[in-house]
Amino acid sequence: MAKTRREFTPEFKREAVALLESSSRPQMQIAAELGIQPSMLRQWRSALMGGSPPPRAERSPGAAPASPVASPSDQAAEIARLRRELDRTRM
Repeated sequence: MAKTRREFTPEFKREAVALLESSSRPQMQIAAELGIQPSMLRQWRSALMGGSPPPRAERSPGAAPASPVASPSDQAAEIARLRRELDRTRM
């Protein structure tokens, strides 16, 4: 039986990349929460950023985000993650 290929909306891709850029969490963690492969997240970021790597050198790995309030993209990603988790729990 052939697997169907999942398709993601441009809005989902933009929000996933925004979450990656605004968060101090590792790319692998964010990809796992969104239910995608880290390579997909990397490709989307490259496509949206014109292929240039993001400037992440200013931030240390253990540093907290600059704002204590979660951005709308962080909140949307968290809601999506929680909905997927709830759906898995219901099954």
